[in-house]
Amino acid sequence: MEKKNDYEDEEMTVELELDDGTVVNCAVITILTVESKDYIVLLPLDENGENEDGEVWFYSYSENPEDPNEEPVLDYIADDEEYEKVSEAFDEYLDSCEFDELIDE
Repeated sequence: MEKKNDYEDEEMTVELELDDGTVVNCAVITILTVESKDYIVLLPLDENGENEDGEVWFYSYSENPEDPNEEPVLDYIADDEEYEKVSEAFDEYLDSCEFDELIDE
């Protein structure tokens, strides 16, 4: 994962290599913990750094606690039930973000 610069509020991005060898740059939306496992939510970006359709990708996410400099590991979520739980957790995350925006206004 690479950070574009040192500003905390700036978007973090990650390059993801797909099965066909294509590399997609993705914005990191959040990391969610569901049933004590971590998952990362990615927003795939086109060559202009945009996302037209709003589709997000969910992956399981793990870091090596022994070596914080080691690249995190992202894995496909093969189980439909597990994927559904992560999707629901992301919906709750979005709801809380919208709620926070309402309070800030």
